[in-house]
Amino acid sequence: MTTDTAVHEHADLVAQVMNGICTRTLNHFAEEAKLNAESLKDAFDRYEIDYAWHVLGSDRMREETVSLLETRLKHAATDAQKASVAGILQSAAAAQAPELLMSFDNDVPVVLTDLLCAAWRAH
Repeated sequence: MTTDTAVHEHADLVAQVMNGICTRTLNHFAEEAKLNAESLKDAFDRYEIDYAWHVLGSDRMREETVSLLETRLKHAATDAQKASVAGILQSAAAAQAPELLMSFDNDVPVVLTDLLCAAWRAH
């Protein structure tokens, strides 16, 4: 795989992950909490909401994705595979607007595992 191909593939995977996430502004989230007759704190606790850049860049998201990947591959992830997961999540985190929120219950680990397995099978 050439460097140009690797960069293009990385950018494509980041874009696909970003297209699949659900983010909200604080105002939008507050309106949803109000409609559900719950306090903003209760809504944050229930949905485990944080800034999108923090959720995507978290150890928890990376570890969940690597764990799913290892289950799918039926072997321990290589250092290169772990680095690929971390790189994609870090790139997606860096691309988020600072005020956007998302919850940890997004299916990013499943989506990213599916994307990576499909990309690696294609090589």
